[in-house]
Amino acid sequence: MLEKIFYLESHNTSIKQEFLAGFTTFITMAYIIFVNPQMMAASGMDIGASFVGTCIAAAVACFAMGIYSNWPVGLAPGMGLNAFFTYTVVGEMGYSWEVALGAVFLAGILFVIMSITPLRKWMLDSIPLNLRIAMGSGVGLFIGFIGLKSGGIIVSNDATFLSLGNFLQIETLLAAIGFLLIAILAIRKVSGAIIIGVLTVTLLGILFNLVEFQGFVAYPPDVSPIFMQLDILGALDLAMISVVMSFLFVNLFDTAGTLMGVASRAKLIDETGEVINLERALKADSSSSVVGSFFGCAPVTSYVESSAGVEAGGRTGLTAVFVGAFFLIAIFFSPLAAIIPAYATAGALIYVAILMLSNMEGLDWSDFSELLPALIIIIMIPLTFSIANGIALGFIAYVVMKISTGELKNISSGAWFLTIIFLAKFIFLP
Repeated sequence: MLEKIFYLESHNTSIKQEFLAGFTTFITMAYIIFVNPQMMAASGMDIGASFVGTCIAAAVACFAMGIYSNWPVGLAPGMGLNAFFTYTVVGEMGYSWEVALGAVFLAGILFVIMSITPLRKWMLDSIPLNLRIAMGSGVGLFIGFIGLKSGGIIVSNDATFLSLGNFLQIETLLAAIGFLLIAILAIRKVSGAIIIGVLTVTLLGILFNLVEFQGFVAYPPDVSPIFMQLDILGALDLAMISVVMSFLFVNLFDTAGTLMGVASRAKLIDETGEVINLERALKADSSSSVVGSFFGCAPVTSYVESSAGVEAGGRTGLTAVFVGAFFLIAIFFSPLAAIIPAYATAGALIYVAILMLSNMEGLDWSDFSELLPALIIIIMIPLTFSIANGIALGFIAYVVMKISTGELKNISSGAWFLTIIFLAKFIFLP
């Protein structure tokens, strides 16, 4: 049966090899089951329900990717998008988490439509490469800023806005140790470096009596406080247009980049240069965001950590199915997730942020009319504490610079489309 579904023999793999690859991928991305509930709880969600919702949404998405597209890719709620959900849409803009989930649902529906029509190719081709890279890098800085803040490594200061935290405080010191441990393990190519770092810092917190150990295994918390609680009608608001667009395009470009990278590593490109089952992979990814909103999650997306499983031998969707199975098993480890403190996940956020900044090497530094708007996005996302505002300022600057330098004809229809939306948002909904 597995051979008929996943074509293991033609992909030169085996059930054992796919199992080991799935376990490797899960270990490298398992930090999300600790980080995401904390992030979503800051928006007002029940943390236990969010933990279960995270695991279920990730499992369903992995099953869809594995069975429908036969790709060895793990999926889970996206880092950066969950921060945008909590700190911008709920925290800064003042919407309830139910309305924010409605926006996630709408963005997911638009993503599905783009995945089954030529709109996806039009949008990917029409947005300048520098601006696409800048979105991911800016989100990375945003995540890093949150990690530094939650770990107490940077603190507010009335005179300078920000200053260095106090490393004599044990929580701040542990956050820094967590980051260094994760970085060292990753450099030494230890699988699961992030999750090892998070659990080690938590253990140190227990030893210093900062955390009360509550066991490892328990019956899963009730998911009903967040299940199907999204407010779609509340999200049908003019002020939410830029939010929906931000969810959509950050997810779209991040997914496209991740899937192309994994496809190359997993040898999913045929002799003509076409990516095998790319359309199916995009459909599985986009529909997962819709399903994820039912379980109280920010947009679910493909994880670049899947490349670790590919390096371990994963070649088919059976790898993704095993990843999904591990997420389901994780549901029974809610006591462990409940005791993970914010300073234990701070190092993980900072490390993931640095990885996301690596895309900046792809920026074209020779054309300032392309480069400066990209740098504006990267800088202004964390400084305005808003992914939407950072992207908006970058696109507006791009159009202004192109017009001012006599390159009006080089402005793509996609760039015009987004710039008009963002301008309308600033003018009519300041």
